[in-house]
Amino acid sequence: MDQKRFLGRKLIMNNLVDRIRSHFTDSIQTKINAADSIVNIIAEASEEIVQSLLEGHKILTCGNGGSACDALHFSSEMLNRFKQERPALPAIALTADVATITSIANDYHYSDVFAKQVRALGQPGDILLAISTSGNSANIVNAIKAAHDKQMIVIALSGNDGGKVVDYLQEKDIEIRVPAYETARIQETHLLIIHCICDIIDFRLFGHGDATT
Repeated sequence: MDQKRFLGRKLIMNNLVDRIRSHFTDSIQTKINAADSIVNIIAEASEEIVQSLLEGHKILTCGNGGSACDALHFSSEMLNRFKQERPALPAIALTADVATITSIANDYHYSDVFAKQVRALGQPGDILLAISTSGNSANIVNAIKAAHDKQMIVIALSGNDGGKVVDYLQEKDIEIRVPAYETARIQETHLLIIHCICDIIDFRLFGHGDATT
């Protein structure tokens, strides 16, 4: 490789490294900002889920795109385990059944893909964990409406200004809003929130981990 090409490649690599480092820095800063503003809300939401589980209820989860993956992630941690051995806990990801989602979208509308499942599977006392970075997804809003019809509690993971979801939450519901506007940063923090909730569930129900003082 000649000197000019070598220097050009080195400059490109330095630029790439700087871009990657800035992503790490932005992600860390978003989480620091979130820790300053929403940890109490995460604790409240976690305890709401714990009490629902203790009363024999289940958690339904939903989201689109990356948030659909977060919904699946949460249900897998519940049904299998988080960090330590424990009994399976009842959770259903409404994003998991491709046949159901596509049939509802085809026969009715994509905005109904979660709401129809909530109406079929939800029971009073269950919790809907609704995940949306923008808060503006019509199918999330409709799922929240359906959850209220079934006398369920809604825990919404959001970002930005909360979007349309905010207008449909009731007093008993809980919104955990990440203080960020970039989708990637919100999604990264949503995953951390989910892990925090899973940790609290394990700690409260099974005593896993040391209590903090």
